[in-house]
Amino acid sequence: MRFIILPGNGCTNILKSNWYSWLAEELRSRSLEVAIENMPDPYVARESAWIPFIHNTLKVDEDTVVIGHSSGALAAMRLIEKTPVYGTILVAAAHTDLGDENERASGYFDRPWDFASMRKNTKGFFHQFHSVDDHLIPISEAQYVAQHLQNIETDADVGVELAPFKYDELSDRS
Repeated sequence: MRFIILPGNGCTNILKSNWYSWLAEELRSRSLEVAIENMPDPYVARESAWIPFIHNTLKVDEDTVVIGHSSGALAAMRLIEKTPVYGTILVAAAHTDLGDENERASGYFDRPWDFASMRKNTKGFFHQFHSVDDHLIPISEAQYVAQHLQNIETDADVGVELAPFKYDELSDRS
């Protein structure tokens, strides 16, 4: 199993941003393989740059666990609409551009989200986290994503056994 960490936008040095380096070291200490690299187009996080990078450089495949934070969560969501992975972890996920022109320019919001495909393409587990005190992404954004991902479990049209989905709201994690 291999882990890929997708950061939020603005992280020009992923190893010095947020909790990414800590997580990579924790996973490596358990003898797990981790891909953690600076992303192309780090300020806008355009789908047209990030998804090919995830495929061609980070080498996502069906044995990969994708961990996406903020804009990285958006990239992960678009990725797994079409690409099978073993596991998905979303941190601070959104479903709208929040009225932000830079977010809108990323291209992630140009079409409806395909939550059913996200669930079908995640084979082992699907976990979503959000902090109630996140100052950038309102909790309502994460709750919307979680509700739509959870609702797939009761959709008879999915036609495949789905990996378990879990949503956790945290306190004091910003």
